[in-house]
Amino acid sequence: MDVIICKTSADAEKLTARMIADAINAKPEFKLGLATGATMENVYAELSRLNQAGEVDFSQVRSWNLDEYAGLAPEHDQSYRYYMNKHLFNNVNIDIRNTHLPDGLAEDEEAEAARYDESIDEAGGIDLWLVGIGKSGHVGFNDPGTSFASRTHVAYLNNTTYEQNKIYFNPPESMPRRAYTAGVGTVLDAKKVLQLITGERKAAIAAAAIEGPMTAMISSSALQLHPDTVIILDEAAAADLKLKDFYKEVFENDPKWAKYQNA
Repeated sequence: MDVIICKTSADAEKLTARMIADAINAKPEFKLGLATGATMENVYAELSRLNQAGEVDFSQVRSWNLDEYAGLAPEHDQSYRYYMNKHLFNNVNIDIRNTHLPDGLAEDEEAEAARYDESIDEAGGIDLWLVGIGKSGHVGFNDPGTSFASRTHVAYLNNTTYEQNKIYFNPPESMPRRAYTAGVGTVLDAKKVLQLITGERKAAIAAAAIEGPMTAMISSSALQLHPDTVIILDEAAAADLKLKDFYKEVFENDPKWAKYQNA
Protein backbone atom coordinates (compact mmCIF):
# COMPACT_ATOMS: atom_id res chain seq x y z
CA MET A 1 0.00 0.00 0.00
CA ASP A 2 1.36 3.39 -1.06
CA VAL A 3 0.10 6.50 0.73
CA ILE A 4 0.55 9.94 -0.83
CA ILE A 5 -0.31 13.11 1.07
CA CYS A 6 -0.94 16.31 -0.87
CA LYS A 7 -1.17 19.80 0.58
CA THR A 8 -4.70 20.56 -0.59
CA SER A 9 -7.74 18.73 -1.89
CA ALA A 10 -7.21 20.39 -5.29
CA ASP A 11 -3.67 18.98 -5.42
CA ALA A 12 -4.96 15.51 -4.49
CA GLU A 13 -7.70 15.63 -7.13
CA LYS A 14 -5.32 16.75 -9.86
CA LEU A 15 -2.78 14.07 -8.95
CA THR A 16 -5.49 11.42 -9.03
CA ALA A 17 -6.62 12.57 -12.48
CA ARG A 18 -3.06 12.68 -13.77
CA MET A 19 -2.34 9.13 -12.61
CA ILE A 20 -5.47 7.88 -14.34
CA ALA A 21 -4.62 9.78 -17.53
CA ASP A 22 -1.08 8.39 -17.53
CA ALA A 23 -2.40 4.85 -17.08
CA ILE A 24 -4.78 5.27 -20.01
CA ASN A 25 -2.04 6.73 -22.19
CA ALA A 26 0.15 3.71 -21.42
CA LYS A 27 -2.67 1.29 -22.38
CA PRO A 28 -5.34 2.82 -24.66
CA GLU A 29 -7.71 -0.19 -24.29
CA PHE A 30 -7.90 0.55 -20.58
CA LYS A 31 -10.54 -1.02 -18.33
CA LEU A 32 -11.41 1.61 -15.75
CA GLY A 33 -13.44 1.21 -12.58
CA LEU A 34 -15.17 4.39 -11.45
CA ALA A 35 -16.86 5.84 -8.39
CA THR A 36 -19.36 8.62 -7.80
CA GLY A 37 -19.88 11.22 -5.08
CA ALA A 38 -18.77 14.77 -4.38
CA THR A 39 -15.15 13.71 -3.88
CA MET A 40 -14.90 12.60 -7.50
CA GLU A 41 -16.47 15.57 -9.26
CA ASN A 42 -13.27 17.60 -9.50
CA VAL A 43 -11.32 14.52 -10.62
CA TYR A 44 -13.74 14.07 -13.50
CA ALA A 45 -13.60 17.78 -14.30
CA GLU A 46 -9.81 17.53 -14.53
CA LEU A 47 -9.95 14.38 -16.67
CA SER A 48 -12.39 16.17 -18.96
CA ARG A 49 -10.01 19.11 -19.21
CA LEU A 50 -7.08 16.82 -19.99
CA ASN A 51 -9.11 15.05 -22.67
CA GLN A 52 -10.22 18.30 -24.27
CA ALA A 53 -6.60 19.49 -24.23
CA GLY A 54 -5.53 16.35 -26.09
CA GLU A 55 -3.57 14.96 -23.15
CA VAL A 56 -5.58 11.75 -22.73
CA ASP A 57 -7.72 9.75 -25.15
CA PHE A 58 -10.80 7.87 -23.90
CA SER A 59 -11.85 6.50 -27.29
CA GLN A 60 -10.89 2.90 -26.49
CA VAL A 61 -11.51 2.99 -22.74
CA ARG A 62 -14.17 0.76 -21.19
CA SER A 63 -15.57 1.60 -17.78
CA TRP A 64 -17.52 -0.05 -14.96
CA ASN A 65 -19.01 1.80 -12.01
CA LEU A 66 -19.06 0.72 -8.40
CA ASP A 67 -22.76 1.12 -7.81
CA GLU A 68 -26.26 2.16 -8.82
CA TYR A 69 -29.49 2.66 -6.90
CA ALA A 70 -32.00 -0.18 -7.20
CA GLY A 71 -35.26 1.12 -8.60
CA LEU A 72 -33.95 4.26 -10.32
CA ALA A 73 -34.12 4.71 -14.07
CA PRO A 74 -30.93 5.89 -15.77
CA GLU A 75 -32.65 9.19 -16.59
CA HIS A 76 -33.38 9.94 -12.93
CA ASP A 77 -31.29 12.94 -11.86
CA GLN A 78 -29.95 11.04 -8.83
CA SER A 79 -29.05 7.83 -10.65
CA TYR A 80 -25.36 7.19 -10.96
CA ARG A 81 -25.72 6.78 -14.73
CA TYR A 82 -27.01 10.36 -14.81
CA TYR A 83 -24.13 11.48 -12.56
CA MET A 84 -21.49 9.81 -14.75
CA ASN A 85 -22.94 11.19 -17.97
CA LYS A 86 -23.02 14.69 -16.48
CA HIS A 87 -19.60 14.73 -14.85
CA LEU A 88 -17.51 12.63 -17.24
CA PHE A 89 -18.97 10.63 -20.10
CA ASN A 90 -20.61 13.55 -21.91
CA ASN A 91 -17.41 15.60 -21.61
CA VAL A 92 -14.83 13.18 -23.03
CA ASN A 93 -14.49 11.12 -26.19
CA ILE A 94 -15.55 7.81 -24.63
CA ASP A 95 -17.96 5.54 -26.50
CA ILE A 96 -21.05 5.52 -24.29
CA ARG A 97 -21.62 1.88 -25.30
CA ASN A 98 -18.40 1.04 -23.47
CA THR A 99 -19.60 2.49 -20.16
CA HIS A 100 -21.24 0.07 -17.75
CA LEU A 101 -23.38 0.44 -14.64
CA PRO A 102 -25.81 -2.04 -13.09
CA ASP A 103 -29.36 -1.72 -14.41
CA GLY A 104 -31.32 -0.19 -11.56
CA LEU A 105 -34.59 -1.35 -13.13
CA ALA A 106 -33.61 -4.98 -13.71
CA GLU A 107 -36.45 -7.34 -12.74
CA ASP A 108 -34.11 -10.10 -11.57
CA GLU A 109 -31.63 -8.37 -9.26
CA GLU A 110 -29.59 -11.47 -8.51
CA ALA A 111 -29.16 -12.21 -12.21
CA GLU A 112 -28.24 -8.57 -12.91
CA ALA A 113 -25.55 -8.63 -10.22
CA ALA A 114 -24.10 -11.86 -11.61
CA ARG A 115 -24.23 -10.45 -15.15
CA TYR A 116 -22.30 -7.39 -14.01
CA ASP A 117 -19.43 -9.40 -12.55
CA GLU A 118 -19.41 -11.62 -15.63
CA SER A 119 -19.10 -8.59 -17.91
CA ILE A 120 -15.97 -7.53 -16.00
CA ASP A 121 -14.51 -11.03 -16.17
CA GLU A 122 -15.23 -11.32 -19.89
CA ALA A 123 -13.37 -8.05 -20.48
CA GLY A 124 -10.28 -9.40 -18.74
CA GLY A 125 -10.74 -7.60 -15.44
CA ILE A 126 -10.42 -4.00 -14.29
CA ASP A 127 -7.00 -2.39 -14.81
CA LEU A 128 -7.56 0.34 -12.23
CA TRP A 129 -10.47 0.95 -9.89
CA LEU A 130 -10.93 4.49 -8.58
CA VAL A 131 -12.65 4.50 -5.19
CA GLY A 132 -13.41 6.87 -2.35
CA ILE A 133 -14.39 6.15 1.23
CA GLY A 134 -17.66 6.72 3.06
CA LYS A 135 -18.11 7.99 6.60
CA SER A 136 -18.44 4.43 7.89
CA GLY A 137 -15.38 3.32 5.94
CA HIS A 138 -17.30 1.75 3.11
CA VAL A 139 -16.14 1.34 -0.48
CA GLY A 140 -19.06 1.48 -2.87
CA PHE A 141 -22.14 0.53 -0.86
CA ASN A 142 -20.27 -2.17 1.05
CA ASP A 143 -21.46 -1.01 4.44
CA PRO A 144 -20.10 -2.37 7.75
CA GLY A 145 -20.39 -6.13 7.99
CA THR A 146 -19.88 -6.83 4.28
CA SER A 147 -17.65 -9.83 3.58
CA PHE A 148 -14.27 -9.20 1.99
CA ALA A 149 -15.17 -12.01 -0.43
CA SER A 150 -18.41 -10.37 -1.57
CA ARG A 151 -19.25 -10.00 -5.24
CA THR A 152 -21.62 -7.54 -6.90
CA HIS A 153 -24.93 -7.63 -5.03
CA VAL A 154 -27.88 -5.52 -3.94
CA ALA A 155 -27.27 -4.08 -0.49
CA TYR A 156 -29.71 -2.63 2.02
CA LEU A 157 -28.15 0.69 3.01
CA ASN A 158 -27.51 1.39 6.67
CA ASN A 159 -28.62 4.58 8.39
CA THR A 160 -25.22 6.30 8.15
CA THR A 161 -25.10 5.83 4.39
CA TYR A 162 -28.77 6.75 4.02
CA GLU A 163 -28.37 9.99 5.97
CA GLN A 164 -25.19 10.85 4.07
CA ASN A 165 -26.83 10.48 0.66
CA LYS A 166 -30.49 11.42 1.07
CA ILE A 167 -29.65 15.13 1.05
CA TYR A 168 -29.22 14.86 -2.72
CA PHE A 169 -32.83 13.70 -3.21
CA ASN A 170 -35.96 15.84 -3.37
CA PRO A 171 -37.70 14.96 -1.17
CA PRO A 172 -34.90 13.30 0.85
CA GLU A 173 -37.18 10.40 1.78
CA SER A 174 -37.41 9.39 -1.89
CA MET A 175 -33.89 8.00 -1.80
CA PRO A 176 -33.92 4.21 -2.32
CA ARG A 177 -32.79 2.13 0.66
CA ARG A 178 -31.24 -0.50 -1.63
CA ALA A 179 -28.48 -0.30 -4.22
CA TYR A 180 -26.33 -2.46 -6.42
CA THR A 181 -22.69 -2.40 -5.42
CA ALA A 182 -19.58 -4.09 -6.70
CA GLY A 183 -18.49 -6.36 -3.87
CA VAL A 184 -15.31 -5.95 -1.86
CA GLY A 185 -13.96 -9.01 -3.62
CA THR A 186 -14.89 -7.52 -7.00
CA VAL A 187 -12.85 -4.40 -6.20
CA LEU A 188 -9.92 -6.43 -4.88
CA ASP A 189 -9.79 -8.31 -8.21
CA ALA A 190 -8.71 -5.10 -9.99
CA LYS A 191 -5.07 -4.98 -11.03
CA LYS A 192 -4.69 -1.64 -9.24
CA VAL A 193 -6.82 0.35 -6.80
CA LEU A 194 -6.56 4.13 -6.54
CA GLN A 195 -8.31 5.64 -3.53
CA LEU A 196 -8.91 9.35 -3.05
CA ILE A 197 -9.73 10.70 0.43
CA THR A 198 -10.11 14.40 1.17
CA GLY A 199 -11.40 16.58 3.97
CA GLU A 200 -11.14 16.77 7.74
CA ARG A 201 -14.35 14.79 8.23
CA LYS A 202 -12.67 11.74 6.68
CA ALA A 203 -9.53 11.89 8.87
CA ALA A 204 -10.59 9.43 11.56
CA ILE A 205 -12.01 6.82 9.21
CA ALA A 206 -9.04 7.17 6.84
CA ALA A 207 -6.63 6.40 9.69
CA ALA A 208 -8.72 3.42 10.76
CA ALA A 209 -8.87 2.02 7.24
CA ILE A 210 -5.20 2.58 6.40
CA GLU A 211 -3.43 1.89 9.70
CA GLY A 212 -5.99 0.01 11.76
CA PRO A 213 -6.79 -3.69 11.73
CA MET A 214 -8.53 -5.23 8.73
CA THR A 215 -12.18 -5.72 9.58
CA ALA A 216 -15.45 -6.26 7.75
CA MET A 217 -16.76 -3.35 9.83
CA ILE A 218 -14.60 -1.07 7.64
CA SER A 219 -14.73 -2.44 4.11
CA SER A 220 -12.01 -0.04 2.93
CA SER A 221 -9.55 -1.77 5.26
CA ALA A 222 -9.62 -4.70 2.82
CA LEU A 223 -7.41 -2.60 0.52
CA GLN A 224 -4.53 -3.49 2.87
CA LEU A 225 -4.73 -6.92 1.21
CA HIS A 226 -4.31 -5.58 -2.32
CA PRO A 227 -0.81 -5.83 -3.84
CA ASP A 228 -1.08 -2.52 -5.72
CA THR A 229 -3.12 0.09 -3.85
CA VAL A 230 -2.32 3.81 -3.96
CA ILE A 231 -4.13 6.07 -1.51
CA ILE A 232 -4.06 9.83 -2.13
CA LEU A 233 -5.10 12.17 0.67
CA ASP A 234 -4.98 15.87 1.38
CA GLU A 235 -3.45 17.18 4.61
CA ALA A 236 -6.85 17.42 6.29
CA ALA A 237 -7.77 13.80 5.62
CA ALA A 238 -4.28 12.64 6.64
CA ALA A 239 -4.34 14.44 10.00
CA ASP A 240 -4.80 11.30 12.11
CA LEU A 241 -2.28 9.06 10.34
CA LYS A 242 0.48 7.94 12.70
CA LEU A 243 2.99 7.45 9.89
CA LYS A 244 2.16 10.56 7.86
CA ASP A 245 5.71 11.96 8.07
CA PHE A 246 7.07 8.64 6.81
CA TYR A 247 4.58 8.57 3.93
CA LYS A 248 5.68 12.06 2.92
CA GLU A 249 9.35 11.08 3.07
CA VAL A 250 8.76 8.06 0.85
CA PHE A 251 6.84 10.08 -1.74
CA GLU A 252 9.51 12.80 -1.80
CA ASN A 253 12.43 10.37 -2.18
CA ASP A 254 11.29 7.19 -3.90
CA PRO A 255 12.28 7.37 -7.60
CA LYS A 256 9.04 5.70 -8.70
CA TRP A 257 7.16 8.89 -7.75
CA ALA A 258 9.66 11.29 -9.36
CA LYS A 259 7.33 12.34 -12.20
CA TYR A 260 4.62 13.34 -9.73
CA GLN A 261 6.67 15.01 -7.00
CA ASN A 262 6.37 18.48 -8.51
CA ALA A 263 2.99 17.98 -10.17
